[in-house]
Amino acid sequence: MKVVSWNVNGLRSVRRKGHEDFLKEFGADFVCLQEIKAQKEYMNEGLFAEASTHCYFNDADKKGYSGVAIYTKRKPIKMWQDIGHKRFDSEGRFLRLDYDDFTLINIYIPHGGRDKENLAYKLEVYDCLLRYLKDIQENNIIMVGDFNIAHDEIDLARPKDNHDNIMFTREERAQIDKLLGFGFLDTFREIYKDGGHFTWWPYRLDLRERNIGWRIDYIFVSRSIADNLREVAILKNTAGSDHCPITAKLVI
Repeated sequence: MKVVSWNVNGLRSVRRKGHEDFLKEFGADFVCLQEIKAQKEYMNEGLFAEASTHCYFNDADKKGYSGVAIYTKRKPIKMWQDIGHKRFDSEGRFLRLDYDDFTLINIYIPHGGRDKENLAYKLEVYDCLLRYLKDIQENNIIMVGDFNIAHDEIDLARPKDNHDNIMFTREERAQIDKLLGFGFLDTFREIYKDGGHFTWWPYRLDLRERNIGWRIDYIFVSRSIADNLREVAILKNTAGSDHCPITAKLVI
């Protein structure tokens, strides 16, 4: 089973750049998108996939903002769209699909603000997420998305310049520690232990071409299915967004 996660930074924009049938393009069973910036009416037009493909989505109350979607040909038992945090839930940042043998979560964590004006909100969301995960911890969970945090120094090109900056503060990095301590595995780090692997590059100064970026997108899995992991990849050459897609293959 192949899972893809990609912050597309606008579904209309990435579609104009040639990405339409995501499942076919990536040869995936699930394609999880973040920051789709599209409302229900647009998603219901069925512009992006074959008729046999299901599209599940959670759009924000505010038009043109946030939003997540999952494309798959596997119909779930149940879908969930909130974690119990009023502001977060209104921003269309969470989608959960339940199946007989696993749960798939697609999440888009708030950035926190360049001047940390929303850092407290971001930390609240992580606390709420951990409580939510505790209630379903007996499930085999695959949790993907844009977590807006670089966990370790090897997860960004210039750690010394960013120790006090958003996405790399001590408080934020501790949230990833908590997820790992809770029993989740960072699938990429299970296989690749070295640096230089990034998933996001700012839109300036040719930073992507120079590979001066951050690894802030993750695919986490419950420890109970860690042995099912077969492959992971960062598709750094896939253009269309300031993020690139990430993938994991599991035997489930």
